[in-house]
Amino acid sequence: MHQSWRHQAALAALQQGELIAYPTEAVWGLGCDPWSRDAVEQLLALKHRSVDKGLILVAADYSQLGDLVDGLPIEQRRLLAQHNAQPTTWLIAHRARVPSWISGSHSSVAVRISHHPIVKALCEGFGGMLVSTSANRAGQLPAYTELRARAYFGPRVASYVAGSTSGMLNPSHIIDLASGQQLR
Repeated sequence: MHQSWRHQAALAALQQGELIAYPTEAVWGLGCDPWSRDAVEQLLALKHRSVDKGLILVAADYSQLGDLVDGLPIEQRRLLAQHNAQPTTWLIAHRARVPSWISGSHSSVAVRISHHPIVKALCEGFGGMLVSTSANRAGQLPAYTELRARAYFGPRVASYVAGSTSGMLNPSHIIDLASGQQLR
């Protein structure tokens, strides 16, 4: 896959434990390497967000969910693998397979398989899931444009990936995978 210099800059920033901002389905997101505690702590501090709340992970496809799906019933794995017209964030019991700085105080982790071309390219280029949280501080409106994301965070974010959101008006649905209960 051909990657623009913007994708390459973002991927280099991720590898160096820095933060990136990029368009998603509905809003601009802030991301980082979920396995880097320092990067996640930097992101949480920038957003003024408690680690207890947990963070969403975003993946390019089902295969990037890795061992989170091991041992899940086939019906649940099918739900995760299907393409949904509306972006869906699934709450999956993490069974200690993600660090506490990702899951927060929860026994589940929030995961979304994105069909946004930039998000997919970033996850594919990075080789796995990324943190994906709205590009705003607690109490601020989400950033719907790169300009707003830059106004919020400026040089504290290492790389801004040019592009547009998919134009969705609402954030993804949040559904508990085990119970099927829709929480948002």
